Amino acid sequence: MLTPLLVSIGAIALGEIGDKTQLLALMLALRFRQPWTIIAGILCATLANHTLAGVLGAWVRHVVDPDVLRFAIAAAFFIVAAWALKPDRLEESVAPRSRAGVFGVTFVAFFLAEMGDKTQIATAILATRYDALAAVIAGTTLGMLIADVPVVFAGTLAADRIPFGALRKVAAAIFVALGVWVLWAGI
Repeated sequence: MLTPLLVSIGAIALGEIGDKTQLLALMLALRFRQPWTIIAGILCATLANHTLAGVLGAWVRHVVDPDVLRFAIAAAFFIVAAWALKPDRLEESVAPRSRAGVFGVTFVAFFLAEMGDKTQIATAILATRYDALAAVIAGTTLGMLIADVPVVFAGTLAADRIPFGALRKVAAAIFVALGVWVLWAGI
């Protein structure tokens, strides 16, 4: 149970560096200046989004032949590794103006921004790899918070000093290592 948790934390924490949702966290922090409310919105949106991804991944684990699944998971990790090298840009439409308050805006914006994002896809992949759904969801959610909470608190000071390019390369290397490990060790 510890391995899926730790792998999920590490993969998502590094994969989230420079991601559009991390940029969204920065934008929301600068705009609203309510860090705890923003963090609560990030937590709830991530739990909801990654639970959906994890349940889908767990379902795939039970309906797809293990040999086919092994190669599909490895290929997916390689694709996510390549994707991790590409810096994200935040689109203005991601954080709509709303009367829902800071929590509501954060929840909706994060939930929608995570749809189809590399961290959501990585969550589904990890859930297909490990038969420990709760550990995967907890790990990916913690990984997201590890990457986004400091950005919320640090604001623009941290954004100028974080070596996003190097961190994206480390994240890509981890996803490649996971892909190679799946090919070598199986599911």
